Amino acid sequence: MNVIKQSYENLTQQIGELLRKGREQAGRAVNTILVQTYWQIGRHIVEFEQSGKEKAEYGSNLLDRLSKDLTLYYGKGFSRSNLFQIRQFYLKFPKIQTLSGQLTWSHYNEILKADDELEIGFYSRQCEKENWSVRELRRQMKSMLSHRLALSKDKEGVMELAEKGAE
Repeated sequence: MNVIKQSYENLTQQIGELLRKGREQAGRAVNTILVQTYWQIGRHIVEFEQSGKEKAEYGSNLLDRLSKDLTLYYGKGFSRSNLFQIRQFYLKFPKIQTLSGQLTWSHYNEILKADDELEIGFYSRQCEKENWSVRELRRQMKSMLSHRLALSKDKEGVMELAEKGAE
């Protein structure tokens, strides 16, 4: 009887591990699709705004109108500020191939707060390389890690300090 109980416990543990991995993979797949969808939405907004011109016409109430209509048709998630972020996302990452399957929309939202292209690239790569949570990304950006590294002669030391802060 004891052997059967132990065998059953192994079965439930194996099934539990499969479920955990499956749910994790499903979450990553959903996130990847969400990030790509937001990028595509941003592309459509920018292309519509510019109507084939190099720059958009100012004074357009496009985001306000789009926010109202998309919310009416599709529900929450399409506030003017969200649409602005989605638009910025496309403008800051104009090549879909540069998007990381590891980073969530929340990561990109934080990264878009960076001041310039170099910072955006730095934090995108570091997030992916170090597998930073959104909370850790926020902490590193607040501590101005990219600026400290750029100014430092001891880049390894700065990175070591940054990593210790995560512990």
